[in-house]
Amino acid sequence: MKQVKVVIFDCDGVMFDSIRANEAYYNQILAKFKRPQLNIDQRDYVHMNTAEKSVAHLFKGDPRLEDVSSYRRSMSYLRFIPLMEMEPYLRDFLQYLRPAYKTAISTNRSDTMGPVLAHHGLEGYFDLVVSSLDVKNPKPDPESLIKILNYFGLSPQEAIYIGDSKIDESAAKAARVPLVAYKNPMLSTAAHHVTHFKVIENLLKHGGPQSP
Repeated sequence: MKQVKVVIFDCDGVMFDSIRANEAYYNQILAKFKRPQLNIDQRDYVHMNTAEKSVAHLFKGDPRLEDVSSYRRSMSYLRFIPLMEMEPYLRDFLQYLRPAYKTAISTNRSDTMGPVLAHHGLEGYFDLVVSSLDVKNPKPDPESLIKILNYFGLSPQEAIYIGDSKIDESAAKAARVPLVAYKNPMLSTAAHHVTHFKVIENLLKHGGPQSP
């Protein structure tokens, strides 16, 4: 990992455990339109995808989809942000990375990413944030990762992408960026599997995994 110059993070499931926040957000939308609460498969889907795709998935075939989408756009996510729990050692890891490494975020979140960083006091830790609003094709398309590489003028092998989902795996593979799978042993094409940011810190320091 000695050639790595930029560390790219996914947001949900990597920087934050946001399952409770996302469940509350989408369950409010479902309740408004008298639909059942999220089941496990739906929860997993909305955890990975954009808000627009998630609402379309949850209300597939429902003639009220346009009304649902309008309601979703009118909702503020701010009151759900406190339900997001920062992953252990994230801030320490970011402090280790800077200024030696560039740092970026590639997320399928939209206009909520800025408020999330502000609430948790992380605004100054990232050189670049690419949300679903900054690309034509959100993940699993590699556009966001390629945008980050181009911004810094780096090759794929000069980056690592820390992700936790099949969508992250597909984007990383298409962009040829090595994936560090976070808390998901099912991502079979990952270069490394970790459960703690300290392990990634050790990988960068020593080139091999060590216990946190």
